[in-house]
Amino acid sequence: MSVNGHAVQRRFLVALIDAGGTVPPALGLAAELIRRGHRVHVLSDPTVEPAARSAGCTFSSWREAPHFTSREQQTALIAAIEGRNPYRAFRVARDHVGKEMTSRFAQDLIRNVRDVPVDAILSDGLPGMLIGGQATGLPTAVLLANVYARPTVGLPLLGTGWSAGRGRLVKTRDRLAPTLVGWLLARTVPRLNAVAARYGQPPVGDPFELFDRCKRVLVMTSPSFDFSGPRLPTNVRYVGPQLDDPDWAARVEWTRTSDQPLVLVAFSSVYQDQTDLLRRIAQGLGRLPISVVLTMGRAIDPSQIQAPRNVHVLPAAPHRRILAEASAIVTHAGHGTVMKALAAGVPLVCVPMGRDQKDNTARVIRLGAGVQIGKRSTPDRIADAVAEVLSRPQYGAAARRFADVLAREMISRPSGADEAEAMLNG
Repeated sequence: MSVNGHAVQRRFLVALIDAGGTVPPALGLAAELIRRGHRVHVLSDPTVEPAARSAGCTFSSWREAPHFTSREQQTALIAAIEGRNPYRAFRVARDHVGKEMTSRFAQDLIRNVRDVPVDAILSDGLPGMLIGGQATGLPTAVLLANVYARPTVGLPLLGTGWSAGRGRLVKTRDRLAPTLVGWLLARTVPRLNAVAARYGQPPVGDPFELFDRCKRVLVMTSPSFDFSGPRLPTNVRYVGPQLDDPDWAARVEWTRTSDQPLVLVAFSSVYQDQTDLLRRIAQGLGRLPISVVLTMGRAIDPSQIQAPRNVHVLPAAPHRRILAEASAIVTHAGHGTVMKALAAGVPLVCVPMGRDQKDNTARVIRLGAGVQIGKRSTPDRIADAVAEVLSRPQYGAAARRFADVLAREMISRPSGADEAEAMLNG
């Protein structure tokens, strides 16, 4: 952004929660804005502070709103919520969130803007954050760090792993499912409107109307990766993926030590009860004539994996550098990992475990850039899937074709930083 050839420095607030894979894209956008001469302040969980400061941002923590104070607390909460005891999951989630979560997010955001003045807000899509952002009167954008999340008639519902299609049953499914979700969400509207009124905002008929009131909805993926469908709201922009590795992985030194085909194993950076699966992956890949780098993330101690000689277990590693030399990747299919692999032209063995991972897998399969296996697969089944991807050239060819698509889009389409700056034009 410039005026008469001179750069105009703007101040942005990035407000987010530590949901693991959603943090690096937001901080990647923040880092790009800083490289362009702007200032960025991050409001998030204390666990995000080191990465935010590494990106060049200033930082404040949520105070009244729910937040993690340590990686151990985050792991314990996720383990409880995603465990097999629904009653315990409900109690733990209730205790973490507490009462009036929406209002407390709004309150914290408004207070932060008062303490650290900014020109625009880039926020996760939680209602409290958006109500707070809109109450400030500042231009506000929603950050969606994966595929388009809003339930939309004509598109497969996020979280289902459904694929798009033209058949009558598929079209009926994609018409009725978002309608059902809308009916369920309608139960939250009275409480949401009570918070909106408290902060001087008009009522909504649907929680996603808060998206419509934002200046931008920035979908941080490729439009060619996502399923296309009906006309989306005019404030929605696909801005492409942020491919930066998190700071705690990017700074790790890594050198290839073998001439055998290289396979990266990359799963969630936060807890998803993945230890046993990683053990089976290590066991299975130990049977193949390949070299394996298996990264653990920050939730699991590498000592829990007894690996064969050809499997190198690391707490973290720079995935982008490894993918530049890799022949395949085995992954939970988190959005960030999938996009890094496709940008490098590397085919995937997807082992979705939950969250948005089935949705990303469906899109990989549609591209022909990989295969899917179940999270309870045996070591033999895992080895067979990797051998298939390595031995059949069509998977690598499809991944490389899509890498070319991503490269063209990066040149031809506005980026997240472009759209953030554009919010403040005119």
